[in-house]
Amino acid sequence: MSGPVSRTVVPGLGVVTVAPLDVSPGSEELAVLHGWVGEERARFWGMVGKSAEEVDAIYRHLDSLETHHAFWVRLDGRPVALLQTYQPEHDPVGECYDVEPGDLGMHLLQAPPEPRAAPVPGFTELLGTALAGFLLADPGVQRLVVEPDSRNARALTRLERTGFELGPEIRLPDKTARLAFLTRRRLRALLPAEDLGGSSG
Repeated sequence: MSGPVSRTVVPGLGVVTVAPLDVSPGSEELAVLHGWVGEERARFWGMVGKSAEEVDAIYRHLDSLETHHAFWVRLDGRPVALLQTYQPEHDPVGECYDVEPGDLGMHLLQAPPEPRAAPVPGFTELLGTALAGFLLADPGVQRLVVEPDSRNARALTRLERTGFELGPEIRLPDKTARLAFLTRRRLRALLPAEDLGGSSG
């Protein structure tokens, strides 16, 4: 797949584009991503200390799967996040709760803040809601599932602000996590129906 798969104008934010992560040899996106996941603030992502080659290999393997996907998110052309999705029934998470038809798991890693850029009020919530709309634009997806580390209080607070409802704690191989869910119905209460997903490219 090439080119943006979604382009959405988000009032108060800008133009958000979402496209598959470029995992080709020499990918600039993989080089940028290695810098992101190596920072201490991204420790919950689980890749601090990994070499560029190790990170590349992880995402090339992910690209080979039909059940897990990685997307590069840009705002007005500038990289701002990595979005990952997975089918819970093909992931360890699916062994920890009752997976429902239409469930889709997601992870979101934001880019580090730019040193001289003025902060945008509500940036994370605006971006998160736009990306939730992108994922729920697929009629086969009925509910988004996330499982941040239960110690990551900042992530849990942001999820609630985005509309997710917190669920129980679960034990995964690498962490104790807290489930959270966002249904299509709940997102529709937050957004006009026509805002679900934006335009496709």
